[in-house]
Amino acid sequence: MTPLEKARLKYQPTLPKILEELADVTFQGQGKTAALGDEKEIEAQFPQTFGRPLLHAEKGAPPLPKALKVGVVFSGGQAPGGHNVIMGLFDALKKCHYECQLIGFLDGPSGIVEGKTLALSEDLLAKYRNLGGFDLIGSGRTKIETEEQLEKSVAVFEKLGLDGVVIIGGDDSNTNAAILAEYCLAKGCSTKIIGVPKTIDGDLKNPYVDISFGFHTATATYAEMIGNIARDACSARKYTHFIKLMGRAASHIALECALKTQPNLTLIGEEVAAKKMTLKQVTSQIADLVEKRARQGKNYGVVLLPEGIVEFIPEMKTLIGELNALLAEGKDENALSAEAQETFTFLPKEIQQQLLLDRDPHGNVQVAHIQTDLLFSTTVKEEMKNRASFKGKFSPLHHFFGYEGRAALPTNFDATYCYGLGHVAALLIRDGETGYMCALRHLTKPAAEWAPCAIPITSLMNLEVRKGKEKAVIQKALVDLDGAAFKAFDRARAKWMEEDHYLYPGPIQFAGDLALTDQVPLSI
Repeated sequence: MTPLEKARLKYQPTLPKILEELADVTFQGQGKTAALGDEKEIEAQFPQTFGRPLLHAEKGAPPLPKALKVGVVFSGGQAPGGHNVIMGLFDALKKCHYECQLIGFLDGPSGIVEGKTLALSEDLLAKYRNLGGFDLIGSGRTKIETEEQLEKSVAVFEKLGLDGVVIIGGDDSNTNAAILAEYCLAKGCSTKIIGVPKTIDGDLKNPYVDISFGFHTATATYAEMIGNIARDACSARKYTHFIKLMGRAASHIALECALKTQPNLTLIGEEVAAKKMTLKQVTSQIADLVEKRARQGKNYGVVLLPEGIVEFIPEMKTLIGELNALLAEGKDENALSAEAQETFTFLPKEIQQQLLLDRDPHGNVQVAHIQTDLLFSTTVKEEMKNRASFKGKFSPLHHFFGYEGRAALPTNFDATYCYGLGHVAALLIRDGETGYMCALRHLTKPAAEWAPCAIPITSLMNLEVRKGKEKAVIQKALVDLDGAAFKAFDRARAKWMEEDHYLYPGPIQFAGDLALTDQVPLSI
């Protein structure tokens, strides 16, 4: 291990004050919750778990202590801090009863279906405290939703004698947690299912979940690199950097990184959609920036793009939808409608090929693989050639920051946040709760003042069309254009365009001045 890794093993996260003595706290709630939409349909699909109350941690007498056996699984892509959820879960279980056992399911949800497990001991976990990645037990993207998968999962739970299972994942994974909780109750299985909100994309949030874990570390990692590139840009003074950032369904990462680094231009997908901007309008917006800066002798700049920006542009969304339908029927781009054909023709050849050749297992366009940085740099380059008024130089460079942030050493914020979430998950299973998502509220306050709660997963659901069928899913949270974070960005971005207001966050700090080590996401 590096000296930094060894030092991180010794870091002790702060717990919310109410969780310091687990023998004096329990979760309580009253009343009923609804769903975000399609309430009757959601209730019909989840009759056992629908309408349960929101729970809050309160002082009170918990159930009598007993040895619990609990399973844990990582589901979906990596997010910094995942290991600390397991550490918090393990430590809390041992505080509840010294004979509690924690079992890890290997390689994601498929490990549940196939019964692939690893006993998690104190000696083993000691090597992973406060470290990044999901390599302790691995992860995967299997969805447990067919009758056969559900039957096999329940059989594994009963064979292992599990009192509970903690699913650490994003919106789809927590939807799976709700399905498993409902199925266990319907089949008389006593295993309780609890979800933990994880995704670097930041789109799993609601009035009780300020932000999902991993977002802070990932955006801090990206912001360091963006700052370095901005410093290079204003040193070399000859390149316009197009930086694509993770975030297909929402632009939270791009917004947070913009607030942290103050680039010349940041596209926010939700704003593009709200204004119904065309591909040509977005191209012109970037081209205007390039020309205005060139007039000042600044043939350089930094542009941030969320990876899913093309799906927010109405004409691109129409084109992708038509291509998916045509290629499923064995037809090619020649059968596109006139409107879609015009859009397709406007695209650079490289992007046309990606749309036609790069397909997912279902035959659909791999939107995340579209090089949006190349798309816009190419369309801007063409526009600059046609602008007689443009007398400068335009030399684009391309970057994609994605996997670099998913398994980084978690910030103090994420390490502490995840450790607390692990404690909440343990207590919910101890208290016999199921079908809930863990949460810690008031994350802008010191960690000792964070407030644990639990949200019925069904209350976060609505119906959406997936693979041609309506399914109950957790609704993704998009950037709120009326929210404080976007408004702060909107107020400041005009002066960032022509002037150089770049910020250089530098690397994540783990020790020293609390103003450096204990920051929280700017967007919350």
